[in-house]
Amino acid sequence: MNHRVATCERTTKETSITVTLNLDGQGKTEISTGIGFFDHMLDSFARHGLFDLKVQVSGDLNVDCHHTIEDTGIVLGLAIAKALGEKTGIKRYGSFLLPMDEVLALCAIDLSGRPYLKYDADFTVEKLGSFDTEMFREFFYAVSYSAAMNLHLKIMDGGNNHHMAEALFKAFGKALDMACMEEVRIKEAWSTKGSLA
Repeated sequence: MNHRVATCERTTKETSITVTLNLDGQGKTEISTGIGFFDHMLDSFARHGLFDLKVQVSGDLNVDCHHTIEDTGIVLGLAIAKALGEKTGIKRYGSFLLPMDEVLALCAIDLSGRPYLKYDADFTVEKLGSFDTEMFREFFYAVSYSAAMNLHLKIMDGGNNHHMAEALFKAFGKALDMACMEEVRIKEAWSTKGSLA
């Protein structure tokens, strides 16, 4: 397969973001968003998906965490889409059921070119560090729509809120890695339409 690396940038009055993603990496990360817990989640996503990920964010954290988290999701989604290109010869679908102590999280992905998010995770605290837990949904929504992927996330069994969040990000990394894998038996986009755009 071609070298699947992409760099995407986005600058607004609220945030300035650069993301570099290597889909065929080793889980190496350099992440600085200004939100420690968010850095931890993005690191978990990349390490367990075996993606090399660099994220540099300057956001209006003096307001709150919303713009920084949502806009990072947008840029990460754009980087995923750019790195995948025309999506020829990939498996397209990926799913993972991930246990983390008492928590069980499900992620299923279709790199269909049709964005959709189904999210089912009930957190019982408002914040994890300086990360507002309501922003998990906003982050994954932004990723799914800018990457044009069908993304399902569900906490099957809940418990500790840190474990729940980390299980979602790790499951997302594992499922995305699976969906991006090469399928040696097919050389075109895996669709009856002939395209995954």
